[in-house]
Amino acid sequence: MTLFTAAAGNYPKVGEAPEQQGLRRAIQKFQDGKITAAELDAVANEVTSAVIRDQEAAGLDIVTDGLIRWEDGQTYIARKLDGFEIGGLIRYFDTNTYYRQPIVSGAVRWRAPITVDDYRFAASKATKPVKAVLTGPYTLASLSEDRTGRGRRTLVADLASALAEEAHALDEAGAPYIQIDEPAWGRDPGPASLLVEALGTVFGGVKKAKRAVQISFGPAGDSLAALAGAPVDIVGLDLVEGRADLARLGAFHGAKCALALGIFDARGTRLEDADDVLAVVRGVLDSAGPRDLYLTTNCGLEFLPRDRAERKLAHLVAVARRAKEVLA
Repeated sequence: MTLFTAAAGNYPKVGEAPEQQGLRRAIQKFQDGKITAAELDAVANEVTSAVIRDQEAAGLDIVTDGLIRWEDGQTYIARKLDGFEIGGLIRYFDTNTYYRQPIVSGAVRWRAPITVDDYRFAASKATKPVKAVLTGPYTLASLSEDRTGRGRRTLVADLASALAEEAHALDEAGAPYIQIDEPAWGRDPGPASLLVEALGTVFGGVKKAKRAVQISFGPAGDSLAALAGAPVDIVGLDLVEGRADLARLGAFHGAKCALALGIFDARGTRLEDADDVLAVVRGVLDSAGPRDLYLTTNCGLEFLPRDRAERKLAHLVAVARRAKEVLA
């Protein structure tokens, strides 16, 4: 058993300090026509480099680019696929953040790489492995307005095929990890077969990268047994909002996949008790059997102030070090 520490996904784009608010100012200047798209991208590069430094300074084994260029989890992907229009603002689950709802108006197709340049830039600035993140087909379908009338299953399948092209491009670019985020599954799951089939499609052309799925904003619930047999290398679980999953992890006994344990609350500033975390890790190993584990937050950190996100990750790494000593 090896214990890793990993970023879950996004990271706060701005902080309280004036020097940490450059992206906000640049976006406003761009919208006002005062700077070019290239100038805005240069600021995004600076912020991406900074958040990678934050993650590495905390001691994480695996980092992300912080999804700094993403307007939100849906728009950044949908805007660059055929078949979508971008609608008005809508609240993201029960958070105080909003996203522009994608509208499906035609055939959904991948036209060109969406995140590959982002990954390559991040990898050039990082000394640790960079995990690529994609919003999953079930979540994109669930959080979009479908005006085609083809039905949820067909839309999920079409999105999975489009994202398969993106996953293949990331794999070819050298991404060591590709994570599919499925927060909508934690809130409103569908038939387990739908998710497993979609993951099989998305990862069908991935030959080198470790394939991960991350459930957040609730439990995986009855789909745990299906996920244990899904075509993925890592299954990530929200063990804060979906703590009930701890009682079901026997479903993974005998399964080959690693588990990413979202024990650290990405929506709360309180630092977790180390003994409680160690108890969860022991319980997981007892229930699911020996396997590689990844300690992480239960979702991305964009909901926290920048300084609290830094503190949360440093605490996560400190607890992981203690866990390695105790479990050795």
